[in-house]
Amino acid sequence: MVTSAYIHIPFCRRRCFYCDFAITVVGEKRRGDTSGTMARYVETLLREIAATPVYDENHDEKPLNTVFFGGGTPSLLSVSQVELILSVIAHRFGLAPNAEITMEMDPATFDLEHLQGYQSAGVNRVSLGVQAFRDELLAAAGRFHQRQDIFQAVDRLRQVGIENFSLDLISGLPHQTMYDWKEALTEAIALQPKHISIYDLIVEPQTAFSRHYTPGQSPLPSDRTTADMYRVAQSVLSTSGYEHYEICNYAKPGYASRHNLTYWRCQPNYGFGMGATSYLHHQRIDRPRTQKSYQAWVDDFVQNGGQTADPVIEPAEQVIETIMMGLRLPSGIDLSGVYQIYGERGLQALGKAIAPHLQNRWLILESTASEDSDSKRSSSNEPRLKPTDRIRLSDPEGFLMSNVVITDAFNALDLAVSR
Repeated sequence: MVTSAYIHIPFCRRRCFYCDFAITVVGEKRRGDTSGTMARYVETLLREIAATPVYDENHDEKPLNTVFFGGGTPSLLSVSQVELILSVIAHRFGLAPNAEITMEMDPATFDLEHLQGYQSAGVNRVSLGVQAFRDELLAAAGRFHQRQDIFQAVDRLRQVGIENFSLDLISGLPHQTMYDWKEALTEAIALQPKHISIYDLIVEPQTAFSRHYTPGQSPLPSDRTTADMYRVAQSVLSTSGYEHYEICNYAKPGYASRHNLTYWRCQPNYGFGMGATSYLHHQRIDRPRTQKSYQAWVDDFVQNGGQTADPVIEPAEQVIETIMMGLRLPSGIDLSGVYQIYGERGLQALGKAIAPHLQNRWLILESTASEDSDSKRSSSNEPRLKPTDRIRLSDPEGFLMSNVVITDAFNALDLAVSR
């Protein structure tokens, strides 16, 4: 059963210096109702949506519970374009009455009239790309907006009654100090968003930042400083009433992103648009990352009756993805999937690999076994895992070291298979 759809709107006024997303720069004057490029893209997007089969594995057709307009900058679309896209989505798949419909917005790209129109079209949740509260940091990151735009955007959200909004912040920006970071957290909390996302800067290849900066070296904060920024965020937000429900995400009770949880739980989902990815029938369907190649892909997709030749993801890869995504959540994962695919040998290999992380409390084992069972720790202090056990990362130290823990788990399972 598929209940979520992601819609990629790849247009931005400029490319941020850290961005490696599939986007098209349209300049500072163009919007959806004044750009032929954007209009043609929306037409292609609608053709893709209309040609996509309704995937219903259990013959239990349900309407979509979440729709997410991501980008890029979806708030460059005209109101009529958003209305049309949601209309086609609803006609093709259905929309639940209480569906969460999120739009990512740049603070300087919409006025009150746009916001009222988006809301009338069905948008009821906004993800605001704040990133920082200092103009010099925003300029250093290549952002289009300034500090004053943030407060004006939030004021407009409140005027139209959209209380369910999220703020994105980035730690580890060039010249960013711990004082800057604490100030950003304080200002974000003061705006009383229902949700806050915290992202550590990653210097991706082929970005402007990659040509000027080396991770961990000045003017970027050191790795130790960015780790401390993560710890500070966890402490400040948790004590301010936000639940740390995913490595990078915090929400007031009841306001976790329903859409993003489908990814972290490895649930099937539709993806539409340039560079988007679907996960359907254990197939990952990737769209091309450029306008021309995406349009050609849609032409073939329509001609082939909405079918693609993408390979089915093997069960072992599904387990790996479950580990990688599930450990992002505080509940972690149970080990039944590992046992089903890798057997007892896989559990033993995994237990050996995670033993050091259990000892240093990066990882927590929740075992269903009794103290005198054969699953208690052996003399070498390695746990004898059972399929009914759960593992989860500690907060914040385990989350900070998640890449190390997950890599060790992957390598252990690969070794178990190769023996």
